[in-house]
Amino acid sequence: MEEQFILRVPPSVAERIERLMNEAAGASSSSRERASLDLSFSEDGRSGTFMIGNESFPASLLDLPTVVESYKTYDDSVLIKTADIGQMVMVREEDNLAPEGVEYKHGLTPPMRDARRRRFRREPDLNAELVHRVEKDLMNIMLGVSVNQNASLIGAGEGGERKKAAPASAIKPNVQQPGEEAEAERSDSDESVDP
Repeated sequence: MEEQFILRVPPSVAERIERLMNEAAGASSSSRERASLDLSFSEDGRSGTFMIGNESFPASLLDLPTVVESYKTYDDSVLIKTADIGQMVMVREEDNLAPEGVEYKHGLTPPMRDARRRRFRREPDLNAELVHRVEKDLMNIMLGVSVNQNASLIGAGEGGERKKAAPASAIKPNVQQPGEEAEAERSDSDESVDP
């Protein structure tokens, strides 16, 4: 597999690069040196400078929100996968601000506009106390200790012992209450008479 990245440049720079590439095919070595392209990064590895001739533009290395597959063909019928592309070098004009963070929030095409927010789930907001309690309960289960769902911490001043919380008294339908006589159940199709 080849190593590849996306180079995104402003339209004015794209025209210059295209013109330089077309001229480079039939040009002499002296004009190739004048029309050189160079990309160098600073120590952080995320910001740098893109040089085209004697003019420089700020550049940033950004992570794409999704992986893009790259293919090539030799006969216009069979495609061969050459790389998975996960990063983009974004060249911008001097007056444009650098994007925030290391991850680009948009994809490469218009349907992937704001892809990070629209297409992926948000990280859940977790309560640290709840996570700790669940971890503790899982450890108890793995050790063979039974875990009571209705248990609550009562009496923190006196040893903090666990006691069962009183179950809520809810009357369930069709449940016989203590002291009531059971009535024989009948169905609509039951034609028998009580003896």
